[in-house]
Amino acid sequence: MKKEAPLHALASYLPEGTFDQVMAFLLLYKVHLTITRERQSILGDYRHPDGNGKGHRISINGSLNRYSFLITLLHEIAHLTTFNKYANRVPAHGKEWKQEFSTILRDFVGKGYLPHDVEQAVRQSMNNPAASSCADENLMRVLRNYDDRKETHFLVEQLPLHQLFKTKDGRIFRKGERIRKRYRCEEVASKRIYLFSPVYEVEVLN
Repeated sequence: MKKEAPLHALASYLPEGTFDQVMAFLLLYKVHLTITRERQSILGDYRHPDGNGKGHRISINGSLNRYSFLITLLHEIAHLTTFNKYANRVPAHGKEWKQEFSTILRDFVGKGYLPHDVEQAVRQSMNNPAASSCADENLMRVLRNYDDRKETHFLVEQLPLHQLFKTKDGRIFRKGERIRKRYRCEEVASKRIYLFSPVYEVEVLN
């Protein structure tokens, strides 16, 4: 379900002090911003103008904490500025997008907008931005510190070996050994093996 609201309502989703800078981007590029309920597969999305008169469109999960919301929104704005410069001639998360994202992030660090740990993680990420905040494991761990905690929810890397856990879609897995950067986990029902990111959040089962 999508939520349409006056632009000034956006302030409640952002870290204090960042509203004016964010609004400058949205107004400059005439962005249609949609705040959605939580989506399992993506945190945010950018759609470029099409032939039907629709302009730049960005949607962001409204369930994100303020710092995750800001970084995800800036991630999508970087897609917009990359499209404006290169259209579809460059990879979605190639060097051109990384340069745009790093440049945009630079305007939001060193100004007291972010907690120290988030600021440090963002500065580190600026050197080589990941395709999403979820892919940047260090940044993901830090941003999670500002989520509302759920007692039975943990990151896969925090679980003991052979622990049963449930994903958001209701499937049940058993944690296995780490293989390079991911954990080898068995789906209980099908016996199929899936690889999980260490920072994927799941629900522990007793």
